[in-house]
Amino acid sequence: MPDLVCSAQNCVYNNAMYCSRGSIDVAGKEAKVCQDTCCASFREREAANLRSAVGTPTTNTEIGCEAENCRYNEKCRCRAIHVDISGAAACKSGQTECVTFADA
Repeated sequence: MPDLVCSAQNCVYNNAMYCSRGSIDVAGKEAKVCQDTCCASFREREAANLRSAVGTPTTNTEIGCEAENCRYNEKCRCRAIHVDISGAAACKSGQTECVTFADA
């Protein structure tokens, strides 16, 4: 499983830059650049829970990937050693991106 670091601090699964969801899905089937991808698993934190995350954070996260043009995509699974998801001020999935995306 890839080592995942995520800067989407408004995501309910983000806990100290790590994902507590256990697995995520990266969207962007026809992506040509990282800006064409996004974390489809992103869920915005509720105003009442701005400081708390759901679950326990982990560095190793299973990543499903639909980005057919990414060199790390192997049978819809990310095989990169390290993955960065960006979106520090994201309020919705489309405002995030997989920075690790690399054109095949």
